[in-house]
Amino acid sequence: MVANDNEMLNSSLTHEAETRPGALLREVTRMYTRAQRVVADCCRTTNTQCHLLIELDRSGPLSQADLGTRVLLEKSWVSRAVEAMVDRGLVTKEPNPADARSWLVTLSDKGLRTVRELDRSLDAHAEQLLGSLGEGERRAVEDALVLLMKLLREDSAANCCLPAPQKKESR
Repeated sequence: MVANDNEMLNSSLTHEAETRPGALLREVTRMYTRAQRVVADCCRTTNTQCHLLIELDRSGPLSQADLGTRVLLEKSWVSRAVEAMVDRGLVTKEPNPADARSWLVTLSDKGLRTVRELDRSLDAHAEQLLGSLGEGERRAVEDALVLLMKLLREDSAANCCLPAPQKKESR
């Protein structure tokens, strides 16, 4: 059955080059990202705002500059998006106690609820998508995703804009 599945996948790809792992991974990423946008309507915000909300949920309060660095967006994009989110009550913006020249952006309660709603929508979509697989196929996909996540966490390009992990104090 695996051979038939691979033949079906390969015949659905338009170019022989798209069967290479890199092209295949890019296509899966592109299609899944598009599906997520449709399913979640990206928090009823712009894609930029959605990325910023998710990053704030992952990392906690950040300066606008650090927020932009983490999501690879220019200062002007981040500033406009943050102002729009402040106006909607999704985030707060306060003077940064660590740097008086910058602002600290924090998820508000409404912003946190919005991110949780987004997570629920995306989790339900993933369950629906994987629900059509048999138990063995689903396990294989989940195992492959865990392995891919491990590789990405070790990849310098995937982590170029994130702070180095904090070392835990020895006791």
